[in-house]
Amino acid sequence: MCSLDIPITVMEYIDRARRHCLWRGSDVNAKGKALVAWNKVMRPKNKGGLGVVNLRAQNKALLLKHLDKFYNRRDIPWVNLIWHSHYSNDQVPHASTDKSSFWCRDLLKLYDHFRGVATCQIGDGTTVLFWHDVWNGHCLQQKFPRLFTFAKNDKISVAAFLRNNIINDQFFLPLSEEAYQEYQELQIIIQNLQIQEHSRDKWTYIWGSAQYSSKKFYIYPYKNV
Repeated sequence: MCSLDIPITVMEYIDRARRHCLWRGSDVNAKGKALVAWNKVMRPKNKGGLGVVNLRAQNKALLLKHLDKFYNRRDIPWVNLIWHSHYSNDQVPHASTDKSSFWCRDLLKLYDHFRGVATCQIGDGTTVLFWHDVWNGHCLQQKFPRLFTFAKNDKISVAAFLRNNIINDQFFLPLSEEAYQEYQELQIIIQNLQIQEHSRDKWTYIWGSAQYSSKKFYIYPYKNV
């Protein structure tokens, strides 16, 4: 559960067995109908359910904790191995093709889930996309939609963009009047942003207005991930 992406057919078999245990009891030949819909059974008790764990959500939640270790580049052998073997040239993992083992490819399928609940505090800027990811409180694709349409490379990392912040290199010219206004606003945002070469990016989770570290990370069974 915490290391492998469990196949859907296996999950369905386990859920079928759990339903039988809940409604049939010790009589394997009993054919009584379920008294409560299974999606309601998996809700927490304080939400009107029976508190039975949603195994699919739990499986994804546990795998996302591995992504936390990966993106925050924890000092763990498998994390160091993958970064050094496949992303040593400042490549952003979710903007690159899958290159690693079957286990890592299954893990990296959850990129979008992870980025949907996480924000990045910029360190060296090598793990985060300039336009698409949420970093330092901004998602620039949404904040500057007109300027984004002129971007030459929409999958550039924050580090690569700031190393060469020249308008001719980053955008197709000429810019429209609206795009140029957004470009001026962008310059205000990034003028005080300094890349810290020896400081790693810090990814944290967002629940509403709060941010949490991986130690507090948990996805309730009734939530979609």
